[in-house]
Amino acid sequence: MTSRRLICVSISRLAVSVLLLVAFVTQSHAQLSLKYERDSVPLFCGVAVSVDLAGLAQRALGSYGQYEAALRVNLHNQYFPIVELGLGDARHNDDAVTGICYSARAPYFRIGGDVNIMNKKHTGNRVFFGIRYGFTNYKATITRPGLKDPVWQWDVDYNISGESRSQHWGEVIFGLDARIFGPVHIGWTGRYRFRFSHNDGTMGKSWYVPGYGLQNSSVLGYNFYLAFDLNIK
Repeated sequence: MTSRRLICVSISRLAVSVLLLVAFVTQSHAQLSLKYERDSVPLFCGVAVSVDLAGLAQRALGSYGQYEAALRVNLHNQYFPIVELGLGDARHNDDAVTGICYSARAPYFRIGGDVNIMNKKHTGNRVFFGIRYGFTNYKATITRPGLKDPVWQWDVDYNISGESRSQHWGEVIFGLDARIFGPVHIGWTGRYRFRFSHNDGTMGKSWYVPGYGLQNSSVLGYNFYLAFDLNIK
């Protein structure tokens, strides 16, 4: 092997070694930076309370809705266990079609958690996915005056009052949360709901289930909320 060829081989090996060293140092620095950023944020970053504005608007403008608040824990700005508590309320009169009056009013709860999927997790804003488990135990009343008896042809009032019912369900959630100023946030969640089990009593399917919504059209739902951080890091 000539001296020129030997020099070229040595230079090539040295260049490859330098490139591998640079790649290793760069990767190690990136991992250390990521670890430092992650570890620089404490595990417990505070709690927040929120109020659902969409449910209030539904109840004020329509025949059903809910009054709902939530408590959310911030872990590492990435994981958010949450408890949602509410009071569902419905007063529905269907005079134009069947004359049936339906009413139900009861508390409900959901528990679950969200995961922040934003790359920059420490800005105070979130894009998140989550899951919920919900349950309610409620009483429903259905009345309809003047049903005609098919045999005797007299009017018979139809009235079932305060019949106990219950429902378990799950939700898959996608949401956005933005800090407006200081501790104040606004947020939106879209929800896909599915029932685990339910007890409809003796009078058939409920028109409205507290916390779940209308039985015929509540597979998809949403919340629009106003939230407040209770302690700012």
